[in-house]
Amino acid sequence: MAEKRVIVVHPHGFCAGVARAVTAGEEALKRGCGPVYCLHELVHNTQVVSELAARGMRFVERLEDVPPGAIVLFSAHGVTPSAHATARERQLRVIDATCPFVAKVHQEVRKFASEKYTVICIGHRKHDEVVGVVGEAPDRVVVVENSREAQQVEVADPNRVAVVTQTTLSPNMVDDIRTILRERFPALREAAHGDVCYATRNRQQAVRSLAACTDLVLVLGSSSSSNSRRLVETAQETGGRATLIGTVTDLHNLDLGATHTLGITSGASTPASFLQETLAFLQKRGFSNVEHLHAVAEREMVFAPPPSLAAAFAGQKK
Repeated sequence: MAEKRVIVVHPHGFCAGVARAVTAGEEALKRGCGPVYCLHELVHNTQVVSELAARGMRFVERLEDVPPGAIVLFSAHGVTPSAHATARERQLRVIDATCPFVAKVHQEVRKFASEKYTVICIGHRKHDEVVGVVGEAPDRVVVVENSREAQQVEVADPNRVAVVTQTTLSPNMVDDIRTILRERFPALREAAHGDVCYATRNRQQAVRSLAACTDLVLVLGSSSSSNSRRLVETAQETGGRATLIGTVTDLHNLDLGATHTLGITSGASTPASFLQETLAFLQKRGFSNVEHLHAVAEREMVFAPPPSLAAAFAGQKK
């Protein structure tokens, strides 16, 4: 019988933006003398949200559900300017955990919109990140989700068009759409550097290598996580088999009888604890040989805490 083995690919797991947001949330819970609220999920991951909720964080979908003067976190995906305005009106103490890469896209939209450009945002229009970006200039931002929409999108002035991108997409898909937009709008304005973040690019490149040497790739991440779903798609596009694993229950439902070499990666919002839990489960299923594939060299990146973290607790009495 062939030996059953697991290959864990590197890099995987938390990106710098997610780590910053989660650390800010944990620190807020430590410092807080009252409830700490979060608008939407802090990051798109079941384990992270459940852990923070168990420690007392309260997740809401409307700022109107946060008591005046309370502490509220804005997620790593960013929010609309109207959310900031509502928070000020309600005198909320905001900790803005927006990923700096997402904040960069917001800045680009504000700049292009101020110059009277139509801004095409490549992304999923219902995703929290895109909702926040569109909110910067709703009358000037148009969302394009795929190549077909890129071929059909209409703008007021073809000579004044700019493009930005959701940070967690497939670089290949983004390149395809940008090529179409360049052909349709030769004067297209683009940011000096691409918007797809380093972690998304690196994890997708790594999963291609993993898919090529395994029978099945398990992508650890929640279904709400855009970057995790892109990892599944990337592995499949490479010709490999891949499936998204969001919870331990998903592991129990797997048929691994014919699988001898199992690959594992995890999305940029998936904690290391879920990877360890998965490896422990697989060991009981006979996958006791764990190997590591260092597919992409990734420079460690650490973002400073949000300045608003300290400001939210300024003057607070313990």
